[in-house]
Amino acid sequence: MGSPILLLGPVLFQDFEVPEKINFGGCQRLAVHKMPGGTRVVDVLGRDDASIRFSGIFSGTDATLRARLVDDLRASGLVVPLTWDVFFYTVIVSQFTADYSASTWIPYSITATVLRDEAGALIQSATDLGVTLLADASSAVGLASPAGVDLSSMQSALSDSAASTRGTASYGVAQSAVMNAQSTLGSAASTAAVDLPMTALTSPGPASAGIEALFTAVGAAGNLGQLSAAQGYVGRISSNLANAGT
Repeated sequence: MGSPILLLGPVLFQDFEVPEKINFGGCQRLAVHKMPGGTRVVDVLGRDDASIRFSGIFSGTDATLRARLVDDLRASGLVVPLTWDVFFYTVIVSQFTADYSASTWIPYSITATVLRDEAGALIQSATDLGVTLLADASSAVGLASPAGVDLSSMQSALSDSAASTRGTASYGVAQSAVMNAQSTLGSAASTAAVDLPMTALTSPGPASAGIEALFTAVGAAGNLGQLSAAQGYVGRISSNLANAGT
């Protein structure tokens, strides 16, 4: 890793203690719902930061004491800061292992479980709502479009940078667009439900009529499923807008 300062709780790493590399990142938790016809609805559940792992060598006359101090952090389960370069995390030391070679030479390995990305939170707090609104709008548009419903005006209204700020003109436009989208989706879903020709499937008649009715029912059911999923996203947009700050 070079020379950047690395601090874990009260321990400032130096010389051979500074690791060659430290991992960061993680994954995004997703719940994938597979709809009829192959359509997928994906719920974004939030970030899932990977544990941070690094290793080095405690050296010098106080190597044993410094190694024991880190082990005490592990044993106590204290919540401590972990910082280097531009990174700043709140962590718990979940694993610490050391190989005692000599009192002045103790290779170590540390695993820290991330509780919060403090540096990232400073940026995310201002942008999360806007990003969430646009992501939900994009999902709703993608679901409603094949069913013949155009929600592009709502997506356009939410793309304004001030749409998530209560009290602005853009916020009012966004709210109105969301209400119109909810009304449009409700009407389209009702129409799709009426288009389900269930009686035709069980009524006596030519086989060709039954087959035609079956295809019509499958298409209507697919549309209804997509419209219902789109309604869920628009409903979440409405709730998030209602909780927007000034």
